[in-house]
Amino acid sequence: MANDIAVQFRHLPVDEAAKAIANHIRMFWDPRMKSELRRLVDEDPTSFDPVALTAAKQV
Repeated sequence: MANDIAVQFRHLPVDEAAKAIANHIRMFWDPRMKSELRRLVDEDPTSFDPVALTAAKQV
């Protein structure tokens, strides 16, 4: 889902996009979703869009 959100922010510079995605995740994802995101990032970071990966590391 983080990759899908990243698509919506492609028009922004990378740093701004990552910040916006991280903010979205903080505001709207419940703790279980955030925990799952962290697990997936740890297990297979290559499955993430680079901007989504940067954002995930900011959450």
